[in-house]
Amino acid sequence: MNLRLNSEFGTLKAVLMHRPGKEIDRLTPYNKDFLLFEDVPYLEAMQKEHDYFTDLIKQTTGAQVYRLKELLMQTLSKRDLLETLMDDALKRNRLTHFKEYILERFSTAECALALTAGIKVHELKRKIPNLPKTELMDYAFVITPCPNLYFQRDPMAITPGGIIFSSMKMEGRQREANLLRAVFENHPEFMEHVNTLYPVNGHDNPPSIEGGDVIILSKKAVAIGNSERTEEKAIYHAAKALLAEGTVERVYEVHLPKKRQYMHLDTVFTILDENLVLTYPDALNAVLQTSLYTLKEQEGDKVHIKRQVLNESLLTVLEKEIPHLEILSTADGNPDYSMREQWFDGANVFAIGPRRVISYNRNIHTNRALRNMGVEVLEIPSSELSRGLGGPRCMTLPLSRSKV
Repeated sequence: MNLRLNSEFGTLKAVLMHRPGKEIDRLTPYNKDFLLFEDVPYLEAMQKEHDYFTDLIKQTTGAQVYRLKELLMQTLSKRDLLETLMDDALKRNRLTHFKEYILERFSTAECALALTAGIKVHELKRKIPNLPKTELMDYAFVITPCPNLYFQRDPMAITPGGIIFSSMKMEGRQREANLLRAVFENHPEFMEHVNTLYPVNGHDNPPSIEGGDVIILSKKAVAIGNSERTEEKAIYHAAKALLAEGTVERVYEVHLPKKRQYMHLDTVFTILDENLVLTYPDALNAVLQTSLYTLKEQEGDKVHIKRQVLNESLLTVLEKEIPHLEILSTADGNPDYSMREQWFDGANVFAIGPRRVISYNRNIHTNRALRNMGVEVLEIPSSELSRGLGGPRCMTLPLSRSKV
């Protein structure tokens, strides 16, 4: 496992996932907007659906499934790292003075749970009788939970040249990226294979970029969405690092409309094979502004790149990068069904091999269209998982695929 990927569809060998946990049960109708959720899922049903998804991956691919919580607990054995992550979690609510009390009384497993599911004042009081007095109400969060953590695609992206660690646009999600970076840069199974492309050293407050906006077009080309979650400055720095590394020769900046159905680039399209793309109808033609970054010159540490604004649609870019391109629209282009199924991420399927995908069972018209194109579609239950408004691709971070 070298933590580099050269396609979106090579046969899956290893993947990172996070089973929804107590952080989901923290959601209420009153805090869901603050916690960046649009609904209140039923946790037990959600876990059953996620377990089905995980088992399906194991049974059909033989891939190794890593679970974030287990990796996090193994990584937190490093005391200095545990202190850093706990300090980061507490300082967001200006409660760092609680850190020593927590570290003294909480086990590693309890600390991992607090970092993912959050913790409230009354829970601390029950565990720590001598906790300093606070003006916070008993049910206030000392550490805010991360209910979006089951979307493992967003906090980082693995490219042909290395890893882009996300700088999340929404403050409520930044700790997700911090947790994943801590795991990959410190866990003995991964740390020696990490080539960090972003954030650039010395950038304390890097511009925002999220993993859902990064798509591998080919061994030599990567597309990054300029979306409501990813900024142009971040794309420039990520492109510069990618091009300087030398594996990738072209980085495309794709300007997305600032609309809900275009939140990330992978909600617009996914690549299912060397010549097949699944997309939301008209999305490829609707995206009219793209830019191309290429390497201009490089001397030692000095790297200069060139940015060329292209007056062509994303469809034209894909036709250049993907020979004999075939386009399949969600719900086979039916405007009513495609709009409905796009709300539940019909275009966001997870490719586990060439023309072999995992999709939500509720997107029946898209799944039928895929099968008619010769794609093997494996369906997963989605009544609760889909409430977070992310698809099977969003929930998975491939760590290793067969090269294509």
